[in-house]
Amino acid sequence: MAETITFFVDKLSNLAVQEASLFGGVEGQISLLRNELEWISLFLEEASATSNDGRRLKLWMNQIRDAAYDAEDVIDEFIVRLEHQRHRRLQNLKFLRVVLPTCVIFADKLPLIHELDGRMKEINVKIEKILANKSRYCVENAMMPSGAWSSSSPNEVVTWGEKRLPIVEEADVVGMKDEAEAVKEMLKINGELERGVVAIVGMGGLGKTTLAKKVYNDPDVNRHFQCRALVYVSQVYTIRELLMGIANKDFMTALRQEGETEDIRNMGENQLGKKVCEYLEKRRYLIVLDDVWSIQVWNGLCLYLPESIGSRVLITTRNEQIALDAYAKLYRLRPLGEKESWELFLKKTFPTGSRSTISQVVCPAELEDVGKKITGKCKGLPLAIVVSGGLLSRKEKTPSSWEKILRSMEWHLSQGPESCMGILALSYRDLPYFLKSSFLYCGVFPEDCEIKASKLIQMWVAEGFVQARGEETMEEDVGEDYLEELIHRSMIQVVKRKWDGRVKSCRMHDLLRDLAISKAKDSKFFEVRGNIFAYPFNPRRLIAHDSQNISQHLSNCHRLRSLICSIHIPQVNFWSCLRRAKLLTVLDLTLTADPDREIPEMKLPKEIGEFIHLKYFRFFCPQKTRFPWSIGRLINLETLDLRHNLFLDIPFSIWKLHQLRHLYLGARPIFRMQIRDQRCFSSHLGIDKMTNLQTLYVGEHGWVVRRGLPKLTQLRKLYIYGPTIRSNISYELIFPSNLVELILDNYRLKQDPMLTLGKLPNLRALKLINNAYIGRKITCSSGQFSRLEFLGLKYLTYLEELIVEESALPSLKTLQIYECYKMEKLLHQLQKLKSLQQVKLEKMNPRLIEEIKNTKGEEFDKIRLITSIT
Repeated sequence: MAETITFFVDKLSNLAVQEASLFGGVEGQISLLRNELEWISLFLEEASATSNDGRRLKLWMNQIRDAAYDAEDVIDEFIVRLEHQRHRRLQNLKFLRVVLPTCVIFADKLPLIHELDGRMKEINVKIEKILANKSRYCVENAMMPSGAWSSSSPNEVVTWGEKRLPIVEEADVVGMKDEAEAVKEMLKINGELERGVVAIVGMGGLGKTTLAKKVYNDPDVNRHFQCRALVYVSQVYTIRELLMGIANKDFMTALRQEGETEDIRNMGENQLGKKVCEYLEKRRYLIVLDDVWSIQVWNGLCLYLPESIGSRVLITTRNEQIALDAYAKLYRLRPLGEKESWELFLKKTFPTGSRSTISQVVCPAELEDVGKKITGKCKGLPLAIVVSGGLLSRKEKTPSSWEKILRSMEWHLSQGPESCMGILALSYRDLPYFLKSSFLYCGVFPEDCEIKASKLIQMWVAEGFVQARGEETMEEDVGEDYLEELIHRSMIQVVKRKWDGRVKSCRMHDLLRDLAISKAKDSKFFEVRGNIFAYPFNPRRLIAHDSQNISQHLSNCHRLRSLICSIHIPQVNFWSCLRRAKLLTVLDLTLTADPDREIPEMKLPKEIGEFIHLKYFRFFCPQKTRFPWSIGRLINLETLDLRHNLFLDIPFSIWKLHQLRHLYLGARPIFRMQIRDQRCFSSHLGIDKMTNLQTLYVGEHGWVVRRGLPKLTQLRKLYIYGPTIRSNISYELIFPSNLVELILDNYRLKQDPMLTLGKLPNLRALKLINNAYIGRKITCSSGQFSRLEFLGLKYLTYLEELIVEESALPSLKTLQIYECYKMEKLLHQLQKLKSLQQVKLEKMNPRLIEEIKNTKGEEFDKIRLITSIT
């Protein structure tokens, strides 16, 4: 909630600076609104940190949100109408286009300004009344104190909230034998004399507590450590309270034996901490800190944990960064397997009242199929399995009863303070306010979808969730930090990483996606069309995967800001209905068709140019698609993704989109009315004017390489598809010096490109694929590629030799060579790469493989250790 207001406040501030001429006479009302919302945003940040979901506070927050949405819509509608009026005037007076100013004259603008002023006054009055209701109905009293969900002061007694005890109790432990042995191995002394830290990391509900208790109670562990303590930390804690948890029965006995008469319950933190330290330093101890949410827990407690020989601290946490900050050895916990999940489900669903073995628990044959479906829905999460099993243990043991539970599983898992969704919601509640929208937005992707990190971050930026830190930091860089933070908190799972360690793709666990959708629906953040969620009257963001009849629902969506959908073509009236959503910021549209059905060329309507607020536009169609000239009116567009379309007919007006940061055009775009006269490339229609571009995927065009690229000073990543007709590029390649990553695909260069590419001072990744080079030798000359870390040579069917001169590629860490079958020698060249950490070879010549495997020498043994061959 707070993030919604904050984003709008930032937008108002930017508009006030950038569009001051548009809002003449309304500055006062906009300034008043901005000031009020800044105070409201601070209040909501504090409210979002509480655990209170009271109806009064929730109602008040929803009213504030709706008022902010109304204000945003009013302002953006004003800008749309103003742009439409300007465009209409230009169309009607074409003969004056040369001298007519680009803005509407004040007389034409006056009625619109007058209307905007009136509507802004109404909104400010509405907000005043909502603010008055906060005191009138004691909304402040509905809030929990702001410190209730953060670390308390050192000697403060916790008075708010109760500690969450683990739901998966020790009696429910099944499986985890291998996991427990792995953690036990990490706890071994192994010659380490100082205190060591081990951390079990994973998302909520995975069984971190269960595993920690299994290890803690293991007989071998019990014998090895002279004293042990298991302390539940959670979000509400004081250091003194944690010390009291360490001071268990054995500790008290030892103090009495040493003649200590003072009651430790009357000691302050420092005195108690000293006593604990004195006790532990004489012994080899194991301290388990369960459910750590903040590094402050470790920073405050480690002062009292001495460096006793062979002692260990075992932490469980959802946030990997906490483990890293504590210099802990990481054990990343994975979900249960199918067999273990079923065993846990049976044990909870058919309780025997005793610690019977799993072989004694029997599921009736008629329930086994539906029971396994229910277990499968839990995705290996012990917490979810226990909750669902506990629910079924109180139901009739009949197929119809269990089928009913299966159909409404999501609802049952989201009920009660000790439900799986309730536990997962703690992770959401703990997020900083600026990360909550980013997390919720991950729910717009289909279930089990592998999400491209770049796409996710670009959509975050378009939505306004990400703000640059200072003038030199790009929003995309901040977005990557957001994603890493969500990963460290185990809210998002990494699927693949790039050559430099950054996230390439990620995935959202189904239960966390359910949580995101639930929270989004509750806050009107977005709506998902499906079997569970019905369409609201006027959604702000609409997600419709595999939709068959979306057109009928778009007619009432004039407030729609984001549309992510996949539709089957043709669909009647889709474009005419979509036209009503003039405030669109994000449009991700996938068109599908029957493969056996021939469909004529797709022509996008000219009205698409009316979406002047559009910042992110991804479009895919399996047939040839013709874009209208009006696409050049999308002046705020930052990302245009057309990369997977095979046949594109694009007007030259695309080069008017000077705000573009990421442009993906695919391999074979046809630029309509392409002008050959060299003088035209210096005009406003040239790619050289798109100076905000960070990413460019484009088919080879001589005018792009020779004229445009060197002037793109922000360009980081460039992917060029080679020519489809010519067999050679005769001119010299010219690239911007700031380029970080370069991919040449099917370029069919006859001359070795390395002499040119090796001079790029910031190039860190280079890929030559699909016969990008058709020569026999590639030579990396001395002193070149000073910063290159990744080199990929893939499907170069003519390449016979890679030559590395002395002092070339000094920073290269990863070398990948795939299907360069004529290459027979490599090993002696690898020996020259002093920084090399990884070599991947796939489908290479047997002689080269033999050389790698069989050449004698210690220096070659080191290379073999870092080489993988498939």
